Amino acid sequence: MKLNETTLNIPVNNIDAIGDDHVSFSSETPLREDAFEMDDQLKIELIAKHFREIMHVLGLDLNDDSLKGTPNRVAKMYVEEIFSGLNPSNKPAVTLFENKYQYKQMLVEKDIQFYSNCEHHFVPIIGKVHVAYISSGKVVGLSKINRIVQFFAKRPQVQERMTVQIANELKEALQTEDVAVVIDASHMCVASRGVKDTSSSTTTAEYCGAFLNEATRQEFFKYLSLKQ
Repeated sequence: MKLNETTLNIPVNNIDAIGDDHVSFSSETPLREDAFEMDDQLKIELIAKHFREIMHVLGLDLNDDSLKGTPNRVAKMYVEEIFSGLNPSNKPAVTLFENKYQYKQMLVEKDIQFYSNCEHHFVPIIGKVHVAYISSGKVVGLSKINRIVQFFAKRPQVQERMTVQIANELKEALQTEDVAVVIDASHMCVASRGVKDTSSSTTTAEYCGAFLNEATRQEFFKYLSLKQ
């Protein structure tokens, strides 16, 4: 759908500026209803075709041995790797186990490395996710937390949205409201273009349930060695 004043209630000539300001309109990734009617192989073929045209417009010689395979490589990378989190069939299955250890304190998994892409310029967002939860009687294998993070990272993203999406999924998967998510990331749309600031990073957080309590958050910060 073409963005216009009717669809977003924003004048078209302001869209570029909005992209730079990282405005997000929803906690859900904007997808068309027919987004998955097309199979992955056809998507790869069509993306390769269009990316080949982009390269042609840029003046690149697609007969060169180094470049002629690039459209297909990019298309496969988009569908099978860096945007694979768009497809709900790739959502990790989570199995819960009884908390037989009777562990009643928070569990913290920090420094989960992720690579995503800014939905405004399709350039990388690189950072770390820190997650905590307090068991409601169930526990989950630690690798599942990493897989949930990667699932939401592997799509065109806005960091604020990604933070909320991970928190919401963890609450549902872990069957608890007591979840916290902190993301610290560098945005290449800031570092490599526009203002070209290579030293800054962006921190976002979502606190739910017990983590809305100041003392619980401070304990979380202590584990992360962060200062409020």
